[in-house]
Amino acid sequence: MEPSAHPSLLRRLIKLDAAVSLHLYTFFHPILPFSLLKSLELSGDGRLFFPITLSILLFNTPPTSTTPATILLLNLLIGSILDLLLIGLTKHLIQRPRPVYNKNMFLSFAVDHWSFPSGHSSRVSFIATFCSFYSHQIADFWLVKLPNFDAHSWIVEYFALIVWLWAGITSASRVLLGRHFVLDVVAGVLLGVLEGFLVFRVFNVENFSFWLK
Repeated sequence: MEPSAHPSLLRRLIKLDAAVSLHLYTFFHPILPFSLLKSLELSGDGRLFFPITLSILLFNTPPTSTTPATILLLNLLIGSILDLLLIGLTKHLIQRPRPVYNKNMFLSFAVDHWSFPSGHSSRVSFIATFCSFYSHQIADFWLVKLPNFDAHSWIVEYFALIVWLWAGITSASRVLLGRHFVLDVVAGVLLGVLEGFLVFRVFNVENFSFWLK
């Protein structure tokens, strides 16, 4: 029996991914300020995103509230939990080591030692997808919280696009900072988009609104 070509193709893909990632890191590392890349890393950090979402939900909405803002925040919280579970499980199963040139990285959990997929990329992509699906609800939320805010402001009209721009730059920064390989980031982005779709279509709190009554 002839050996399967799949392992060989996979090794070639991984080798190409590592080479491209190293080339991008080597080229951009001397050009881009470390402070900029570090700021992008912090902006997509789950250690900030999850507690902030939970705090807003707990301290700014009544326990039995079923307002659009509460539902929006609950869906965001569900998505962040889903992201943590899927990323943690996938990292544990795949166990791809991070680039050898990855330095000075704080590991929050044991699975953070592994590289595939990128948790930052999945998180920011989920947020961007979430903002796209819930763009009208987010605009209404802003208008309620900020009554003097102009409904036709360019920030409201292009909010989802702005978030996607941030998500794209933050995802790319994972390779340029040396934290991940390119395929880690691509997989993270795809996973984040899937999470956003699942929250909107399947795990949407409104689908279980009878629990909130």
